[in-house]
Amino acid sequence: MIPTPDLSHLKPADYDVVYEPAEDTFILMDALEQDADALKRGCPRVCLEIGSGSGCVSAFLGSFLGPSEALYLCTDINSHACACSRATGDQNKIPLNLVNTSLAYPFLARLQNAVDIIVFNPPYVPTITDEAITAQHDRGIGGAWAGGEDGMEVTNIFLSRVAGLLSPGGRFYLVAVPQNNISAIQKRLRDENQLNSEIVLHRRAGREHLSVVRFEKAS
Repeated sequence: MIPTPDLSHLKPADYDVVYEPAEDTFILMDALEQDADALKRGCPRVCLEIGSGSGCVSAFLGSFLGPSEALYLCTDINSHACACSRATGDQNKIPLNLVNTSLAYPFLARLQNAVDIIVFNPPYVPTITDEAITAQHDRGIGGAWAGGEDGMEVTNIFLSRVAGLLSPGGRFYLVAVPQNNISAIQKRLRDENQLNSEIVLHRRAGREHLSVVRFEKAS
């Protein structure tokens, strides 16, 4: 097993303002570990995490790909999360490059067809639309889970852009729950963007049924 990154530098006060790694974090890391050999063979140059929170997932990815083998980019709307992610990178000797931004910011446009691995544990919990809008506007911890109608209002913004970001042969890992209508997500990205997909892990965590979906762009 690949060790979980060291998060001992993060304190309880940090988790008051930044999402603490939980089962959705761990299933995403397990999916990456399951594909570790294939990911290493692909010699990725650019890795991108959307909504990095504590930085645990990107530090984990860098731990088996190698700290100097790729550029590790992380985005989050929460400035506290950016600080925690950067600190997690430093703690684990993985150089994480943080961008405090929303999905609407032009930063992503600079990465067209350039990203080899994308990971996204989105705010997938269904809420009223106003709650999701407020959470994104406030740029706080609520933005890590409030997903609006069907838990998809934030995710849909990124799904409209992900194919353009992926390099040929690039992979995109998405955490989702049944309320998000996973089969519809797969169909949409297949029909609109020719991204093949597979549910690579499924796990029950309390009341949640978590899945990780892997999408791949043709070489």
